[in-house]
Amino acid sequence: MQQEEENLKDPCGEEKEGEEEEDEERKKGSVWCGCICIPVHWFKMLSREMHWSFVFGVIIVYGVSQGLGGGLSGVGTKYYMKDVQKVQPSQAQVYAGITSIPWIVKPLWGLLTDVLPILGYRRRPYFIFAGFIGVISMVLLSLHENLHIMLAILALTASSTGVAIADVTIDACVAQNSITHPSLAADMQSLCAFSSSVGALLGFSIGGIFVHLIGPMGVFGLMTIPSGLLILLGFMLDEPYMPNFAYKQVNQKFVDASKSMWTTLKKDDVWKPCLYMYLSYALSLNIFEGLFYWYTDPKAGPSFSQETVGFIFSIGSVGALLGALLYQYALKDYAFRDLLFWTQLIYALSGMVDLIMVLRLNLKFGIPDYLFVMIVDSVAQMTTRLKWMPMLVLSAKLCPSGIEGTFFALLMSIDNFGVLSSSWGGGLLLHLFKITRTEFHNLWLAILLRNILRITPLCLLFLVPKADPNSSILATSESLDSEVVIETSEMENNIELVSLVNNVDAM
Repeated sequence: MQQEEENLKDPCGEEKEGEEEEDEERKKGSVWCGCICIPVHWFKMLSREMHWSFVFGVIIVYGVSQGLGGGLSGVGTKYYMKDVQKVQPSQAQVYAGITSIPWIVKPLWGLLTDVLPILGYRRRPYFIFAGFIGVISMVLLSLHENLHIMLAILALTASSTGVAIADVTIDACVAQNSITHPSLAADMQSLCAFSSSVGALLGFSIGGIFVHLIGPMGVFGLMTIPSGLLILLGFMLDEPYMPNFAYKQVNQKFVDASKSMWTTLKKDDVWKPCLYMYLSYALSLNIFEGLFYWYTDPKAGPSFSQETVGFIFSIGSVGALLGALLYQYALKDYAFRDLLFWTQLIYALSGMVDLIMVLRLNLKFGIPDYLFVMIVDSVAQMTTRLKWMPMLVLSAKLCPSGIEGTFFALLMSIDNFGVLSSSWGGGLLLHLFKITRTEFHNLWLAILLRNILRITPLCLLFLVPKADPNSSILATSESLDSEVVIETSEMENNIELVSLVNNVDAM
């Protein structure tokens, strides 16, 4: 009977089923092929239109130096301070602020790369200089185990200086290509963001593993590779030679740039939002070093391993990426004041999750530490990015015509100074509450006070204009006079580092 039923089966139906399965396999294959081929063709197109050395430079600076290198050094530095230098959490928090000082003076690096060529080149020598600074500082840290803490901080600050100089220099290259290839401006920003995101994910993912295998000093030794690639980039970058440069005009250009920025900064529509941006960062005290010491403590905390810490940081970078996507596709058209109200409020409330973790309430609900801290860090990074994105757009809208890039770098420096104040204030808070390498009884109080201070910027929102991202904040009549704006005869001399501004406009 069973054999008769099998004989009655329609052979045509079996052929159709086979064809459908083959079609599904072809579709799957085409999807995988598209995922691989489309990015490859995109990279080839960018290399063909703007020279392969530029694409190589963006990948090296954003992907390798800042992304991969930032992830490795971020994990390595924390364990270096904790296990090698054996400093207290409050000290580590203050030292972290010191190493960020080179990013506060970004306008200086930008002006140097624009108005002061070296041996006929505006970009290449600065990449080489940045690479040598990084290599020397990392070699010093990796070879001297008993290095004095002040020398160690000096070396870490020098390494940060190299990364900051390379960042500003590649921004200038992006700006020049955005002017000569305006249709590819969005693609260039996508290349920067993609390289940075992938590099950070990889760096944080393997950072903890390498710290476990070769120690933090070994990680510093690996950090010579990204710095060495910056030197290689300096020799390979395609850049026109500029002989007979008038160096006597450099001083006047610096004076003109300073006058231009000061004239704009005195406007009420500019200094008020700048004050809000600074205070919103400064009042959000950073006590992460205390939390990091607690994370790795075998008695008071969950005693996470190096690999676990690195993986947690990588999950946090995913949260930051999700925050950027959420802003891009759902929140970017809201008015600045309304959006900053909600993002600041969510940012303050999200800090309460740290309090739940430190009080170990998550264990009472059956949520393991490993899972809960990944949620905590991803939520924290996502809310931080949501808070930062509208400020980035607002900063771009405050830039006057003619010096957009330089003035934008100045605004970013104000934000970085707020981050520095936050780090030093957090270190003071950890010290006042007597949170040490082994003492964490008052950590919950520090977190509670931090969260309360995060709410205070809501009272300062009157400093932020009611405008939305699609409207202009500075009136055309308030633009700088042409005599004040820096003018140059050639496009290569343009002082506008507008890559970040284009990034905002592309959104």
